Amino acid sequence: MNDFMDIKNTVDQLSNETVRSYLRFVLSQIRHMKEQRNSPYDPAHQLIELHDQLVGHMDKSNIWDPSQGCTHVHIVIGDSFAGSMRRALTELGMAETHKLVVITDNYAIGPIANLDAPDGRKARCEWFQLNFTDAVELTFEEVEEEYLQTQTKLKLVPEQARIIVWTSRSVREQAGMRYAMHLLRHLPNPIHICDACAICEELYNRPDARIEYLRSGEIPPSKLQQALARVDGAARPLAAADIAQLAEEWQAISKQGGFLRIWRNGAIEEVPVDYFDSYLLKTLDELSPPSKSGTYEFIKSARLIGQALGNCEQDMDHSFFEYRVRELIYQGVLEIRGVPAAMRYYSVRRR
Repeated sequence: MNDFMDIKNTVDQLSNETVRSYLRFVLSQIRHMKEQRNSPYDPAHQLIELHDQLVGHMDKSNIWDPSQGCTHVHIVIGDSFAGSMRRALTELGMAETHKLVVITDNYAIGPIANLDAPDGRKARCEWFQLNFTDAVELTFEEVEEEYLQTQTKLKLVPEQARIIVWTSRSVREQAGMRYAMHLLRHLPNPIHICDACAICEELYNRPDARIEYLRSGEIPPSKLQQALARVDGAARPLAAADIAQLAEEWQAISKQGGFLRIWRNGAIEEVPVDYFDSYLLKTLDELSPPSKSGTYEFIKSARLIGQALGNCEQDMDHSFFEYRVRELIYQGVLEIRGVPAAMRYYSVRRR
């Protein structure tokens, strides 16, 4: 009973947007457990970290915010990687001197023009409200609150702290890293870029056992600790010209006006919003080939999206794939059975 009351009291103190953020994270981890059982990491670690982070620690909710005594500030992209980073730093006994700033938004998807201004952030919010079922209740006020919180945390970074921006081959992390450089470009601090996926692949891959991580959030905290051990031995900080170049790259991609980006040939590339439609249809054909009479069986959209995510070479979001499945329904390419309120509620097949 006491445990239940602890959980109730914790949740009651959270804002609506924070609850939605954590629920999206929990559901994404459950989806990994259900549909990607061969994933190279254990989502249970992420759920345990979330529990430990919340229950009984609300009075320490700002424990990870930059402080005057900190020596390092880690900027990470995405809630999943943030959970692993917190756990790794805690287990290493570094939580007092190493702090965290999390960029939660996925800038591989949606409009990203003029995000320094309220109009740009509002346009992005409205695009997600229009196209993503899990963003229907997202309010502009909640978007503004998160933006201002990030700005406040960056202002708290002391001059002596080293800033480590973590990235990988993930387009989400590459875009987020460039956005971080845009925000950091005027700070005097030494800034480093580290790739936890590359470090862990170098440390742990063998000829008979290899893992190629798609995103940093797949790395378990135990392996992430080894990547953190290399931070102080990293190369020299980025030169001012390098920081300016990455910030300019952010400006360039944000002005292109599109809604979808991928990572290809070592660069962020904007592609048409329907870029993955043929891939989704191919995946559907593999899951539900036509019968001898030429008809197709309905399959749950959640199964289609889970299969597409599991085999995709890009770090894509399940909500984006569901958006494209619904667009294919609207276009008459797919038939639907059920209610498209969420991907578990309806099935699809080739028309």
